[in-house]
Amino acid sequence: MTDNASNLMSYAGKKVVLTGGASGMGAAAVELLVAAGCTDLTVIDVQAPPQQAGDFIKADLSDPDEIDAVCDAIGDGIDVLFNNAGVAGTQPPEYVMRVNYLAPRRLTEKLLGAMNSGGSIVNTASIAGNRWMNNHAAITELIALNTWDEALEWIAQHDELVAPTPYEFSKEVMQVWTMHVSKRSFTDHQVRTNSVCPGVVDTPLLYDFREHMHQQAIDWIIGESGGLISPDEIARTMLMLGSDASIAMNGHNMIVDRGFTGWFATGQLDLSNLS
Repeated sequence: MTDNASNLMSYAGKKVVLTGGASGMGAAAVELLVAAGCTDLTVIDVQAPPQQAGDFIKADLSDPDEIDAVCDAIGDGIDVLFNNAGVAGTQPPEYVMRVNYLAPRRLTEKLLGAMNSGGSIVNTASIAGNRWMNNHAAITELIALNTWDEALEWIAQHDELVAPTPYEFSKEVMQVWTMHVSKRSFTDHQVRTNSVCPGVVDTPLLYDFREHMHQQAIDWIIGESGGLISPDEIARTMLMLGSDASIAMNGHNMIVDRGFTGWFATGQLDLSNLS
């Protein structure tokens, strides 16, 4: 690690693992990582990223066996893990929970011991998970379960909580889990864990978001936020959280929505067009 301010955002000499690098924020992150000097990058996705950079491992992250195989292939000496892969709520609720929560948790638990001291884990959550406090007790109960199958059983038994808004609930879980795992990752391994919580981003998933969320609400958020956020804008924050520039940040869910959440919380938005 270096204290030189000019190198705080450098990824030169770092071993990086990124899930969901084929499109959207992940593809933008791949471009930025290469520009930041990363030459040891492994991208995990069902499709190859548009920019060839380092190694690509094709894997279905809804399958725990494939996740385990990926972890075996990656090896040790990891500096940064970006748990970025995700799906929208148009998919079946259990599948959404598998990809958006269970997969990043399993990857983290399998790879944490293979990470270098001073490393960083960056989860992709969402402002859609900002209301996690409403379900804190239930989420804590889910997080306390140690195995994939136990979690799936819990999800099946709490259909009334998960099924109506699986994407939102999965991101609530990710925000809470980020805070929980940050203590163990830092105390036991000196690895920081944070999440990035984007607003409405111009990615291929936007169409699906319009399908499963209230389209008027999506358009209202976009209008109040000054337009769609670009994948590159979010990827920049991802790289900052993974870099030495955020050395004291741990257990933080960083909202990246141009101020929308703050304006909403302080009553500064016009709700007249939202029904």
